[in-house]
Amino acid sequence: MQAILEKQRASFTAALPESMSIRRDRIDRAIALLVDHAEDFAKAVSADFGHRSREQTLMTDIMPSVSAMKHAKKHFESWARGEKRKPTFPLGLLGAKAEVVYQPKGVVGVVAPWNFPVGMVMVPMAGILAAGNRAMVKPSEYTERVSALFEEIVPKYFAEEEMAVFTGDAEVGMAFSKLAFDHMIFTGATGVGRHIMRAAADNLVPVTLELGGKSPTIIGRSADTKKAGERIALGKMMNAGQICLAPDYLLVPSDQETDVIDAVKAGVTAQYPKLLHNDDYTSVVNGRNYERLQGYLADAREKGAELIEVNPAGEDFASSNGNKMPLTIVRNVTDDMKVMQEEIFGPILPVMTYSSMDEAIDYVNAHDRPLGLYYFGSDKAEEERVLSRTISGGVTVNDVIFHNAMEDLPFGGVGPSGMGNYHGQDGFKTFSHMRAVYRQTGVDVAGIGGFKAPYGKATHKTLAKELKK
Repeated sequence: MQAILEKQRASFTAALPESMSIRRDRIDRAIALLVDHAEDFAKAVSADFGHRSREQTLMTDIMPSVSAMKHAKKHFESWARGEKRKPTFPLGLLGAKAEVVYQPKGVVGVVAPWNFPVGMVMVPMAGILAAGNRAMVKPSEYTERVSALFEEIVPKYFAEEEMAVFTGDAEVGMAFSKLAFDHMIFTGATGVGRHIMRAAADNLVPVTLELGGKSPTIIGRSADTKKAGERIALGKMMNAGQICLAPDYLLVPSDQETDVIDAVKAGVTAQYPKLLHNDDYTSVVNGRNYERLQGYLADAREKGAELIEVNPAGEDFASSNGNKMPLTIVRNVTDDMKVMQEEIFGPILPVMTYSSMDEAIDYVNAHDRPLGLYYFGSDKAEEERVLSRTISGGVTVNDVIFHNAMEDLPFGGVGPSGMGNYHGQDGFKTFSHMRAVYRQTGVDVAGIGGFKAPYGKATHKTLAKELKK
């Protein structure tokens, strides 16, 4: 890995400045890689998960990646133009000029998760390539077939000094994260993100962390309960809830709890009339995560929660050999339960009640800032109160997750849910160095402004002008 890093950096330095045509060609090759092997990726993802539908992988991994690449291809040349800035008085009066120039950073390390094992490599790659960088990729060891496929096909589209893939276990991942990249992006669990940041710190590598946490869904009293239930069901059942932005728990008015739960159940039933024998419904990725989720349910039950299994066809999951799980709605939850302490990342949906919206807002603010926040309601004043009095990575109003699908919006978290942004122009800026350029004139600006010793009349004039209230 160290040898490839040195090779990529040497190639990058020799090629400076990286031309727009080469960047465009790399984006085109990335699109070709995705389109040519879309079916191969879908099969590999399904094999890694135990089951995931072809359509879901195409919609949630391949299509967003291709869309991000096409968006970058359309706009990156305008993003790359320098920005004129205004020189500070009195320098600007004498012909000096200032601008910001966007330069590629160099070699970017990409550490990707298992839940969207193609998209979480290739969506940020749009900004990485558009900005003119090289890339080294460490895909997840939990989706080993997808990782092996990346390792096999990337060399067919990219030279080793442009993009390289490294597979292996957590030990390889830790060694990868200790490399002296020019930037690193990690998507995954908050706990692992802390280790990534520590590893990067030794080499002062700037990091973008896309983490997760517990994204709340607040149901206002003015919400259309039926629509809210349908949309929450879509967001929670997609990928079996194994999404960093999945609605993690509901905050509902105490007098509407039953109606909201019934609406979610109806939404699940309409979209998934059966689960176990339904190609559209995804399996929990492996036995380890299945047992983790079952442990959350057992803990909640032991501490007094009511568990409502949403199993529309009454299928026998206990006798199944796979890791599919039905959605379980958890009522009467308390903060000492694991379902309210840990990011769920699976088909479990806790429901909390509130008496006033301020109570719901206070609960959100008393916990780590989430990656996403969702509000359902038609009361604009209440909506504004929720949005202005809470902080989260992003917000979707009257739906869930979809702010992430907007390529022209920045995507990122806050504090424990992440740092930094990517997508669109924001991704281009993340993977670029904003280089300040100041051009001096032939005039003795320092002397005229009083900046040169011996200090005298010009100095005092400048100070008198600038040091006013």
